[in-house]
Amino acid sequence: MITATGVELRIGARTLLQPTSFRVGPGDRIGLVGRNGAGKTTLTRVLAGEGQATDGSVSRSGVIGYLPQDPRPSDPTTSAKDHILSIRDLHNLAALMAKIEEQMASSDPKVMAKALDRYPKVEARFLAAGGYAAQSEALRIAANLGLDNTLLNHGLGELSGGQRRRVELARILFSGGETLLLDEPTNHLDADSIIWLRDYLRTYEGGLIVISHDNEFMRAIVNKVYHLDANRGVLDQYNMGWDAYLQQRQDDERRRRRERANAEKKASALVAQAEKMRAKATKAVAAQNMLKRAERMMEGLDEQRAADKVAKLRFPTPAPCGRVPLTGSALSKSYGSLEVFTGVDLAIDRGSRVVILGFNGAGKTTLLRVLAGVEEPTSGTVEAGHGLKLGYYAQEHDTLDLDLTVVENLRHAAPDLTDTQVRSVLGSFLFSGDDADKPTRVLSGGEKTRLALATLVVSSANVLLLDEPTNNLDPASRAEILGALATYEGAVIMVTHDEGAVDALSPDRVLLLPDGDEDLWNDSYRDLVALA
Repeated sequence: MITATGVELRIGARTLLQPTSFRVGPGDRIGLVGRNGAGKTTLTRVLAGEGQATDGSVSRSGVIGYLPQDPRPSDPTTSAKDHILSIRDLHNLAALMAKIEEQMASSDPKVMAKALDRYPKVEARFLAAGGYAAQSEALRIAANLGLDNTLLNHGLGELSGGQRRRVELARILFSGGETLLLDEPTNHLDADSIIWLRDYLRTYEGGLIVISHDNEFMRAIVNKVYHLDANRGVLDQYNMGWDAYLQQRQDDERRRRRERANAEKKASALVAQAEKMRAKATKAVAAQNMLKRAERMMEGLDEQRAADKVAKLRFPTPAPCGRVPLTGSALSKSYGSLEVFTGVDLAIDRGSRVVILGFNGAGKTTLLRVLAGVEEPTSGTVEAGHGLKLGYYAQEHDTLDLDLTVVENLRHAAPDLTDTQVRSVLGSFLFSGDDADKPTRVLSGGEKTRLALATLVVSSANVLLLDEPTNNLDPASRAEILGALATYEGAVIMVTHDEGAVDALSPDRVLLLPDGDEDLWNDSYRDLVALA
């Protein structure tokens, strides 16, 4: 259980959250919503104990399972299976049992006898921690998130960003936590895994706070909605399900507009009458009272919600280039014994639009990283054509230096821009004032997305490599990206589970991984987008 008392959040002079109190108890499935940058991720970090509130207090009881948007780095040599089991400390006991089993087969009688004596004691500890049933539970959760046994035996460093995030989600769900804090849990999940997670959370008996921009996901899960208003810094609490919340929000807005219109009409009439009376000395006091009454009428109203600001996004005018600015020949990639893809040939013509499809783990992100020069292929070559200028958007925001501030990251991406120009660009992406000087590592996933997109805008790239560019974005910001995609004149290679993003791109070709088959785009492939 979590109890927040008088919690206040501020960044510099900006108030993210005015003092507020609430409780997350068993059976509470709370959807935390608000536009990008409103402070949702900051609030969940504070609730999880990984950040400090400016004021107020948070008390916690029981195990808290927290899934951040950017999971913490782990030892890359640790197997995915051991990482999941480690949250209950089962991996150490399982490894110890395996070691003792080897000793039990020893040809040395003393070693064998000692192992035979020790094994029942270690196994008893293993069973007390959940034992074989817990291992089966962990594997079942992982399988439902698209992680098979073969993949689980590989080290975390051999997995794609999407696979690592699914491992982290499996670990959190396996934790047995009485309260779950999930920040965009559907990122990197295919359609089947999203359906499974939705059903799992719908019957979850503990407390839950989930951040998601997926309406259908929220509709199926939440029984309360907390809206963090970025303009007022207020957490509006709705003790109702998703559809009722949406209707209540509409009703509240209509009521505010109606009350304000009526009050403005009456106040205007009072002001007009007062102006007529002020000319006469005998009526000056009455006129003054009328003006004060008009002011009180307006002060007593709930403010209309100001429209949420949205980053204005247009991808860059592409620099001139040759007919084929980027070519990949016979590309393959393996991590140790794990073969990701092989034999991929890809020629990107000027202005062409390509979507990469494949099941989770087929190598979509890895191929983009190879094309971007972030990783070397195991075999094959990537060749830059005449005038190539690459713009790479990484789903894990790898292109951002987390040790730099927001403004320093953009200066690094566009060293020829003046400070005024840099801050002007950042302002159009909603980083103004103190926000532009924040360390990049404290940004939410949506804010990092906006910053990464800002670096693309100043790049004059003629080939964009986009890896899940609509993840973490609120609906209004997503619409901006889709509009920018539709009007961009350069070439685009995109990985996405978002059917709307594919529609906006209007691709001419599709590349299917891991086999590397290429085909002309047709509408039958659209059905694979959410499933891939």
